[in-house]
Amino acid sequence: MGWLLVTGAAGFIGWKTCELLLEEGYEVLGVDNLNDYYDIRLKVWRREQLSRYPRFRFFNLDIENYGALRVVFEAFPIEAVINLAARAGVRASLEDPWVYYRTNVEGTLNLLELMRRYGVRKMVLASTSSVYAGSPLPYREDLPVNRPLSPYAASKKAAEVLAYSYHHLYGLDISVLRYFTVYGPAGRPDMSYFRFIKWIDEGHPVVVYGDGEQARDFTYVDDIARGTVRALKPLGYEIINLGGGRNPVSINTLIAKIEALLGKKARVEYREFHRADMRVTWAEIGKARELLAWEPEISLDEGLSRTVEWYLEHRDWLKEVKV
Repeated sequence: MGWLLVTGAAGFIGWKTCELLLEEGYEVLGVDNLNDYYDIRLKVWRREQLSRYPRFRFFNLDIENYGALRVVFEAFPIEAVINLAARAGVRASLEDPWVYYRTNVEGTLNLLELMRRYGVRKMVLASTSSVYAGSPLPYREDLPVNRPLSPYAASKKAAEVLAYSYHHLYGLDISVLRYFTVYGPAGRPDMSYFRFIKWIDEGHPVVVYGDGEQARDFTYVDDIARGTVRALKPLGYEIINLGGGRNPVSINTLIAKIEALLGKKARVEYREFHRADMRVTWAEIGKARELLAWEPEISLDEGLSRTVEWYLEHRDWLKEVKV
């Protein structure tokens, strides 16, 4: 059995996916550039959790760097690539759209081209529910998605179609996974749930863009990792939603649940809704059930409880993390 190459290994989803692969006995090559898009202490913490596994090798490199990636492909017999390296975040993509294009599009192209050159047949590619902007609910994979509201969503759509071209031309087997609002312990501090937990605990105002009735299909990170690993099976080229698949939960409801877990009241400040944001996300997950025998197992209440528990356990250093 060859190595599995996981890009974005020190990222939120990458860490959990690597952990699951290692627990299942795989040998994992983790790649991450440890950029400072958010506080690097979270990425270092995740990498340290993975470093306990003897079958894990870590490389601090950027998927934008074709030459550095090529060295890894030359040195190891890679069986498959799980591309979780990405610039994420809708609003931040308006400030620096170029870095989103370089990482999400050119980085994906580098991996596809190296797979072609070195005979690696399988890729699992992370995409996003953000590509569904303007589509009817719930979101199905066969809906036309051609109206991205942000450079982030546009870059992920570009990666999807680029991957299809390599499937068509060279027969690469590619599973595109559209993730829906992933949450859980050690997540990204720019995500709403992370900020809300920290702000409520520390007594800061909770800033909400819009009236708080916008809703998301929250999906626990362990469920996402499990679906990602299952997508390593041969499928040809498929786009698959990984989401909660339940009725979306409003931001106001999310805040109330966090208040109850912390035993503290939030001071909410409502601001103008951001035009790059989506009002609602909601995954139709029948395809994931059919092709991957996957559906989420962790409820929002259970997932939030685990997340708040992790936060309280690590609050001594998380107090320095900016959100």
